[in-house]
Amino acid sequence: MTNSALIRPAWTPATIGLMVLGFIVFWPLGLAMLAYILWGDRLEGFKRDVNRATDGVFAGCRGHHRKHRHGMYGRTGNVAFDDWRAKELERLEEERRKLDEMREEFDSYMRELRRAKDQEEFDRFMRDREADKARRAGSVPDVKSDDDA
Repeated sequence: MTNSALIRPAWTPATIGLMVLGFIVFWPLGLAMLAYILWGDRLEGFKRDVNRATDGVFAGCRGHHRKHRHGMYGRTGNVAFDDWRAKELERLEEERRKLDEMREEFDSYMRELRRAKDQEEFDRFMRDREADKARRAGSVPDVKSDDDA
């Protein structure tokens, strides 16, 4: 930042006026202007550090996404190691496919087991319902009607 700017992080008439105006209009604006006056000279370094940190974080995410989704692993320069790593990654992918297939088979088994259990519970309900109907039809109702009173 240059020292000749009208609004710079220093106690100049312009910054004091903007701070007072900010407090009059909406107090957080005045508070922001006060913070700029006090710590604005550190703002450039802070912005640079934040940008560097966020670039590093997002670059790591992009690299992680690229590695796992597209299989784009960088070469190390050691051909033997790169070949071994490629074979190991292929083996791991095959293991993952096998595990996914087993999981689908197990999920199918569990769905069928739940369906059989549900069917058994429904059949039991229907048998109990029919037995209850038959018992009611064969016995005298316990409820008195209005005619009996």
